[in-house]
Amino acid sequence: MDPQDRSLRARLAAHTSWANTLDPASRTAKARAAAAGRFEREARELHPDATDEQITRVAEHLKSAHFSRIALKAAAARRAKASAGRQVKTAGKTKAA
Repeated sequence: MDPQDRSLRARLAAHTSWANTLDPASRTAKARAAAAGRFEREARELHPDATDEQITRVAEHLKSAHFSRIALKAAAARRAKASAGRQVKTAGKTKAA
């Protein structure tokens, strides 16, 4: 199966699964709690003497940094893919000319 067909099948399965879920928040509650716990643990490791309020604030910043890091990597990957596509198109035009 080629990657496009695999992607379409996965998308179909995901939409079907979510259509069968009446309460999406309860379905993802464990994962959200685990993620929040991860950032709180990291905050406590960085600042063992901090108050609970400070830990909450630091954990939120760690979470924001995590997602910003992911966005930065995604943008770099999109740029690299676009650049590779332009190079292929340019190379094709050069050969045809």
